[in-house]
Amino acid sequence: MVFSSISFLYYFLPITLLLYVIVPKKAKNFVLLITSLFFYFYGEPRYILVLIFSCIFNYYYGKYLEKAPANFKKKLLVINLVVNFGILFYFKYFNFFLENINYLFATNLSWTGIIMPIGISFFTFQATSYVIDIYKGDIKSAKNVFTFATYLSLFPQLIAGPIVRYQTVSGELENRTVNFDLFASGIKRLIIGLAKKVLLANVLGELTKNLVNLTTQSVLSYWLQAVANTLQIYFDFSGYSDMAIGLGLMFGFHFLENFNYPLIARSITDFWRRWHISLSSWFRDYIYIPLGGSRVSNYKKYRNIFIVWMITGLWHGASWNFILWGIYFAIFLMIEKAFLLTILDKHKVLGHIYTLFLVLISFIIFNETSISNIILFLKNMFGFNHLHFANIETIYFLKNYAGVIIISIIASIPWLKIVKKKMSLGNFSAKVLSIMEPVFYIGLFIIVTAYIVDESFNPFLYFRF
Repeated sequence: MVFSSISFLYYFLPITLLLYVIVPKKAKNFVLLITSLFFYFYGEPRYILVLIFSCIFNYYYGKYLEKAPANFKKKLLVINLVVNFGILFYFKYFNFFLENINYLFATNLSWTGIIMPIGISFFTFQATSYVIDIYKGDIKSAKNVFTFATYLSLFPQLIAGPIVRYQTVSGELENRTVNFDLFASGIKRLIIGLAKKVLLANVLGELTKNLVNLTTQSVLSYWLQAVANTLQIYFDFSGYSDMAIGLGLMFGFHFLENFNYPLIARSITDFWRRWHISLSSWFRDYIYIPLGGSRVSNYKKYRNIFIVWMITGLWHGASWNFILWGIYFAIFLMIEKAFLLTILDKHKVLGHIYTLFLVLISFIIFNETSISNIILFLKNMFGFNHLHFANIETIYFLKNYAGVIIISIIASIPWLKIVKKKMSLGNFSAKVLSIMEPVFYIGLFIIVTAYIVDESFNPFLYFRF
């Protein structure tokens, strides 16, 4: 079940909200737990036991670790990491591992029955951060297994994040309230996320599909694919994060922001402070800093960056293009840390152009499944295969989708947010805004619903992670 579906918006969510409102305060977590497990079971019935095992295992392990003797805690933590990441490795990487063994040793090993459970990367990282934070003494263990299971399986962020740490919501798991303003903010954020996903990401996905299937390609068609694909990934994932944050607010939870207009970044370092913030901060706190972070020799500092970004690439998928994608970012982050960041800070326009170009190239690597396809795409993009710059088909799709591309670019920068803020400061404009805002959101939701009913192309790209 996806958020941008009729079954979720008009059946699951209203029924869940109704049950949540009518039950007493002590039973609200239980309602969220049961509905969240149903939500997961609806989309992934085969592997719901993996999620339930993670809930039970990590809760009781955290309790035991908390009370264990200090000299025994590190060994217990290592065992927990082996179990959690062993399960993740089996479901997500085992076939990839066998493929590479077959290639290296000319064997024919296979284990085709493995299918990756949806969202396993996200709930594994959340469970692991919970146990690590108990080990470090940063948090106390959950009150009971049902509270922890509610946290780990909470449907707004279960499938594709953001990665919510227990310490962020521990207080709200025990005691939270929802007032009209908070609920209204949640609805507005949900609608914005739906619009990003349905009206922008899905349409950009259709454009990419049409461009891939062109009878005759051109240099311009490859550039359009690169731009459309980058914008699609951004609005797909940031739209999901907006919906998750909005749904959290509707139930009284404050999830941290996961995107902060990354396409206005002026360096790759700045980009990764703005893109998928919950993941980059997870790797920073649980891998980069324990390795020594930046407070080590230059060799170790660059080694740490390389390790973290290779793992970041691998986290996104069991494929060499993802590993290459991580190494690609590692190289530029190391160069920036060495000297380039100082130059980019002084030349902000240049920094912005540099960042957009590298990000555009990065998502070609991200999207193409083989190294040969990546090389071919880049050659065609830069005119090395003697393609015409443009043709009739490319111009046709450019004209037809120019509107959505322009709207997507405007939506990827904070201009509208700034205008809204300025309007709210004036008495007359604030009154106009208060009248127009509900009309805008209701109208936007109606349009989104119409698109959902009408279209068949509605995948969430980040479900595969």
